[in-house]
Amino acid sequence: MIEVKINDESFAYDIHSLIQAFYPGVEVQVRQKDTFTEDTPLKMEASVDDKEISFSLWEDGAFQRKGHIYVQDADRKAVKNQLKKLLYRELCAFTGKTLPWGTLTGIRPVKIPMAMLEEGKSNLEIARYMWETYDCSKEKAALAISIANQEREVLKGLDYENGYSLYVGIPFCPSICLYCSFSSSPIKLWEKRIEDYLEALFLELAFLGRAYAGRKLNTVYVGGGTPTTLNASQLDRLLSCIEENFDLRYLRELTVEAGRPDSVTPEKLRALKAHRVTRISVNPQTMNQKTLDLIGRKHTTEQTKEAFHMAREEGFDNINMDLIVGLPGEGIEDVRHTMEELRLLDPDSITVHSLAVKRAARLKLFRDTYEEMGFQNSQEIMDLTYRYCVEQGAYPYYLYRQKNMAGNFENVGYAKVDKAGIYNILIMEEKQTILAAGAGGSSKFVFAADHIERVENVKDVTQYIGRIDEMIGRKRSFMEAHGLWKES
Repeated sequence: MIEVKINDESFAYDIHSLIQAFYPGVEVQVRQKDTFTEDTPLKMEASVDDKEISFSLWEDGAFQRKGHIYVQDADRKAVKNQLKKLLYRELCAFTGKTLPWGTLTGIRPVKIPMAMLEEGKSNLEIARYMWETYDCSKEKAALAISIANQEREVLKGLDYENGYSLYVGIPFCPSICLYCSFSSSPIKLWEKRIEDYLEALFLELAFLGRAYAGRKLNTVYVGGGTPTTLNASQLDRLLSCIEENFDLRYLRELTVEAGRPDSVTPEKLRALKAHRVTRISVNPQTMNQKTLDLIGRKHTTEQTKEAFHMAREEGFDNINMDLIVGLPGEGIEDVRHTMEELRLLDPDSITVHSLAVKRAARLKLFRDTYEEMGFQNSQEIMDLTYRYCVEQGAYPYYLYRQKNMAGNFENVGYAKVDKAGIYNILIMEEKQTILAAGAGGSSKFVFAADHIERVENVKDVTQYIGRIDEMIGRKRSFMEAHGLWKES
């Protein structure tokens, strides 16, 4: 355990996130108090006042390091950046490690260069700012800046003020993967409640369609879970409900996750195609069968190939494939094998995720069981996936990070020309309102820069079905209170 004593609790989250990045998997406690617990092996103290920021570190009771800097700007954001920079400098010296993203611990690092591009700053000015302010590596700064430029190009022409996007959640999966922390439920346990769920979901979609009538719907994303756990008839009814309740004249993208290859059939693909679905995902996560068996993906690598070819035969020309690097037991040669298999399939986009072990995941709960297998990720592995994607003509177009990521890296989406997932960019850059329907859905209302408010649905499927009127009422009350909609 690591114990951190602070004099200003408002910085606790930032301190915790940065220290956790240096010590993944170690419990870090940050709080405002007078004394340390006697037997804690690693102790730290951070202090901030109007004039000075200081940081001290003890190991096994022996003093190790102390650093301080003078406050240059009293603005809280500037003080926070200085504090993190001091901690980073001292922890780099103590551990002998550096972090690829420096002091950046948030999930949306691309928002920094995006905002600066919109202010008219040059790529070089942005790069220098990221190096000097956040100790970001030159490679990661260049990646973030190139993606920000690409995102601006993809989003060009979108009406942020009058436009919006829609997320529709289907919280069922064939089985629950070892690393999963999403609101997903095994389909076998919920088969008798699917119709009840769809009935509630259709009520919510009808309300949202009325509430946002007159605005421009730009993208629809049907995710989960695994939407293709629904049968062909249910998928047809779901997409028909969207068509009946929303004006699709301004729609630029309609994505449906067909993520689990064992859930894909020709009948389901034909149902999607009949409703103008423009983009789907067929997600292997890995093309190594031993890893699939370990993590609970109840499908084979051959089923992944079959599902992909099936989608091509049905006419889908924008197919994404998700991968995870850092899975237990997988090293660079395992990742190379996966990339070779994807090279033969030649998808239109590839999303490379660095494994993030979250609190709810079984992998977190039973981590000791898998620890000896190793959770490997490295810059070498990230560079390998980059090279394979670029050689296939797919370039980075969006990026985000999560806590507890293997190697403290990032998730990167690569896409060929005109195949970028527009919704993916919008959810990361937070430039447009996204309405969310379904269990666990979180509607995100964007009013202006840095002014975002959320209205959330309950995650539990039974609760969602039983409380659907309340879920709709939450949104109605919020919209009326903010002048977004009035009952006609």
